[in-house]
Amino acid sequence: MKTLTALTAALTLTATGAFAEAHSMQMVTASDQDVSNGIVSAESVTAAQNGWLVVHRTDAEMTPGPVVGYAPLRAGDNTDVLAILQEDVASGDMLMLMIHAEDGGMATGVFEYTLGATEDGPIRIDDELVMTVVTAE
Repeated sequence: MKTLTALTAALTLTATGAFAEAHSMQMVTASDQDVSNGIVSAESVTAAQNGWLVVHRTDAEMTPGPVVGYAPLRAGDNTDVLAILQEDVASGDMLMLMIHAEDGGMATGVFEYTLGATEDGPIRIDDELVMTVVTAE
């Protein structure tokens, strides 16, 4: 019984450590870019779970504003993630590319977030949003 308990404890610690490592490694990498084609892209996104790359308007205050686009994400590493913009974005506008979860909504695979809602809401690590900001060129 002691062997089984020790094995269970070791597996739990390994799984917990792996989850914590994956959770803390979430990130979005993107650069300032031309969005005149109606698309904003992230070079890479690492997500701990399936979810969404959500494009918010923002400004120098770095507060997430209205959603102007989104794209689905798979758990793990995602490269060249493209989000179709749902409204015009002008050169000089700042966009916040943020990881959101696929939780709490009514339907899996349907982006249901609205500003301030909990459905498909933003991922936070140590109370910080997982995001980057780019400027439209």
